Amino acid sequence: MPEDASDQVDAVLFIRALHNLNRFTDEESPYMSDTLAETFRVLKPGGIAGVVQHSGPETNSDDWANGSNGYLKKSAVIAAFEAAGFEYVGSSDINANAADVPSEEEFVWRLPPSRSGTEEGSPERAAYDAIGESNRMTLKFRKPA
Repeated sequence: MPEDASDQVDAVLFIRALHNLNRFTDEESPYMSDTLAETFRVLKPGGIAGVVQHSGPETNSDDWANGSNGYLKKSAVIAAFEAAGFEYVGSSDINANAADVPSEEEFVWRLPPSRSGTEEGSPERAAYDAIGESNRMTLKFRKPA
């Protein structure tokens, strides 16, 4: 982002995007940490960063929840934002879906609307359709004033 954008932005939203940034390690390419650093830079003091992200079970392994399956752990997202200097403000269950509890063999795209990996009319497709869309965390962070 342009240098003159520092401390100029009121809010930044990350809507189902963080898994794409997080699935590469910082050694390979620091997409997540670089993006959060740039977000922090451009936000005004007191500015807000909002997150809606597919939320994986905290009990699943960190390797599974690295973003490559579409899911991240809430604890990992909060830790990443706090490491970038943000204050965690809180969360909402508005996008939660308790029926979506993926195993370590499953990925988010098995669910509607993608329905990847299942055939129309199959019992697997019906089971995933019954779950509905993914369980999503909705988080709010603030750049300290």
